[in-house]
This record gives sequence, C-alpha cells and structure tokens, in this order.
Amino acid sequence: MNLIETFQNLVAQVPEFIQPLIVAAAGAVPFIEGEGAAAIGIIGGIPPVIAAIAAIVGNFVCVAVLVFISAGARNAVVTRHRAKVQAREAVAVGGSGATVTVPVDEPEESERKAARRAKFQRALERYGVPGVSLLGPLLLPTQFTATMLAAGGIGKARILIWQGVAIVGWTTLITLILTGVIHAVA
Repeated sequence: MNLIETFQNLVAQVPEFIQPLIVAAAGAVPFIEGEGAAAIGIIGGIPPVIAAIAAIVGNFVCVAVLVFISAGARNAVVTRHRAKVQAREAVAVGGSGATVTVPVDEPEESERKAARRAKFQRALERYGVPGVSLLGPLLLPTQFTATMLAAGGIGKARILIWQGVAIVGWTTLITLILTGVIHAVA
C-alpha cells in the first residue's frame, strides 16, 4: 500500500500536465495496473476520462514490452534447444555414420513451479486466450498473464489484442464505478 500512497502523493505534488504521466507509470506496476492507476488519478483530482486513458496506456505499454521480451526469450530458447537436438543427432562415431545420444542438461522444474504451470495450462485449455486474458486480472496482474501466454508460444498479436480488451474493460469498469456513473444509471 505504500507504493499506492507514493503515487497518490506524487500526483498531488506535480503540475497538472504531468499528472497523467504519473498515472501511466502507476498503470505499469503489477498489482496496481490500469484499474488501480485510474483510481489513483481520480482520487488525485484528474478528470476520470484522462485518468482512465493514462492508466490504460501505461498498463498496455508495459504488457506489450513484456510480451515482446517473453516471445523473444521463448524463441531463443526453442531455437537453442533445436540446435542442440540437431547437433546431438549429427554426432557420428568413427565415421560409420552411426549416431550417439549426447545427454543434454535440462533444468528440473520444482514441484511448485510445475503445479503453477499445470494450473495455468488447464485454465488456458478451458477458457482459451480470451478467457485467460479477461478473467486473469481477478487472480494475477496482466503483466504476469501476458508473459506466461507469450512464453507458452501464443502469438504476440493475439495476446496483445485480448490483453488490450481486458485492460480497457477492467479499467473502464473501475473508473465508472468510482465516478458513480453505474450507480446513477441504475
């Protein structure tokens, strides 16, 4: 909670035209995300639409960067693994054309990591990318969900589209709740 208070104090202390940048920075922080950043901005006196847009932009930019980094890391790991397998298959013994199997050291996964990975995989199989993206913020920050999707080999565009929908949706919902629009309509 200290981080949220820090952002709230910062919004209150900077000039008006800098405030949306602080809200965007807050949106990039896991567990604060777009929803929390919009709340920080609204409580700090920023007009709700500007606070929501800044929060959405900050959250989405962070998610996009993480998706590209994760997808690149996955690609590097997969490429390296394929190269090791090809090298292992190409090793000839005594020129006879026979091949030998060279053991490749692969790190063992802890039981806890394996359980988390299995749980995420079950959710992905059950709900797909749209469901995981839209329901993910209830359990995990969008940054974590997007990174896990990218590391799992899901296409970057698909992840970014659904994460964008989720970020806009959740941030808009929280902004509307905070400003009382939903209450006024009901």
